Amino acid sequence: MDLPKSREDFIRILDQEHQWPSWYLFKFIVPRGKEDLVVALFPDGKTSIKSSSKGNYRSVTSKVMMSSAEEVLEIYEKAGHIEGVLAL
Repeated sequence: MDLPKSREDFIRILDQEHQWPSWYLFKFIVPRGKEDLVVALFPDGKTSIKSSSKGNYRSVTSKVMMSSAEEVLEIYEKAGHIEGVLAL
């Protein structure tokens, strides 16, 4: 899959890959101590947290029922405001 160049490209790609509503798997890497901020983005999702080998980072994975590509993008935009977060 090509990397999206714009918001519209990202939505188009998601719409090609999913039929909404659909389960969507989010994965983030966050500095230790910031994982609760990411988990808070998914109040109804099944979320797991794993520590890195040195314990400096946490992997946060959540599988959530999303109603649209726009809703997925909103989560990524909110996560982007958390210092040090990386989306996978």
